Amino acid sequence: MTSFIPPGSTLGVLGSGQLGRMFTIAARRLGYRVHVLSPDDDTPTGQVADVEIRADYRDLDAIAEFAQQVAVVTFEFENVPAETAAAAERFAPVRPGGNVLHVTQNRLREKSFLRDVGIPVTPFRAIRSRAALEESLTGLGMPAVLKTADWGYDGKGQAAIRSTSDVDRCWSAFDGQEAILEAFVDFQCEVSVVAARDQAGRFVSYGPVMNSHANHILDVSICPAPVDAKIAQQAVEIAREILSRLEVVGVLCVEFFVTKEGKLLVNELAPRPHNSGHFTIDACTTCQFEQQVRAICGLPLGSTRQHRAAAMANLLGDVWEPGPPRWDALLAHDDVKLHLYGKASARPGRKMGHLTSLADTPDQAAERVIAARQALVAQPTAKHA
Repeated sequence: MTSFIPPGSTLGVLGSGQLGRMFTIAARRLGYRVHVLSPDDDTPTGQVADVEIRADYRDLDAIAEFAQQVAVVTFEFENVPAETAAAAERFAPVRPGGNVLHVTQNRLREKSFLRDVGIPVTPFRAIRSRAALEESLTGLGMPAVLKTADWGYDGKGQAAIRSTSDVDRCWSAFDGQEAILEAFVDFQCEVSVVAARDQAGRFVSYGPVMNSHANHILDVSICPAPVDAKIAQQAVEIAREILSRLEVVGVLCVEFFVTKEGKLLVNELAPRPHNSGHFTIDACTTCQFEQQVRAICGLPLGSTRQHRAAAMANLLGDVWEPGPPRWDALLAHDDVKLHLYGKASARPGRKMGHLTSLADTPDQAAERVIAARQALVAQPTAKHA
């Protein structure tokens, strides 16, 4: 049975970063109020929410009080403790559910779940001892990638093992944490599919989106991805199967490797809107954040029709390193949209905002958005008398 939460109701968000901010903007446009809870204040989400509550996620009394003030609880990142979701669920529906969090916040559980339901994944082994690491390297071969099972994102908690000389360094750095060893995949590109599923099992998707990374952080995304139509269709169908198997109510992103042989391997899942889906704000009839609102509130899912080819480029704190960004130079590019997240301080690798450009082709959109980003750090031309 579908439960309908009408506009005018209050939605609760656990987590207060930029994803929560863009969710809140979409929710308020539809007439909802938003309360946010996180361990911080003056956050990207809190700046636009109706109420910002500062509390630790493990303060279950605070979580219970928070959940009693809202009609539904969602989250903007997957590393919310399982007991937090369970405490909230006593008083309000949590969407996606705690079971989705449980699977996706641990790389080993996630990969095992996907493998067991027949989804193609990168070859992997569970690592709980140095002996298991050495044995697994013999089986998977080198190079391989060792990752912590918990709490990893944007390249954190992982290290490449290219030869036996790397084993001591990597194992020491992991300090005995549960880990997963994944075979190195010689891929031609990385793509993602952002999708939404409602309470009745209806499904919509965007993409596939082609992603390029710098220092393990998403740099530029373009959509439509320039991949074979058969690969694009397969990616969407795999995403549909994953959301169905997990019984997702909300938005989830599936990240893929496309191998040199043209096969798809699932790399990671993110059970919330995703960086690679930010282009949908400017390029699509219904953006990924509005889909999240619609799905968790029992509203019909919106059209994912894309108006034009699009490219998104991240703005990291590195842009601030040479000096104050040249916002005037950026905004002289009238075909580029600027989205800043309201973060007070910039540091290298920190996501401060993003740019989006629309064009007739994905390559044109990428050229425009990269040129605009470069203009931010360009020095003004000296004026001569």
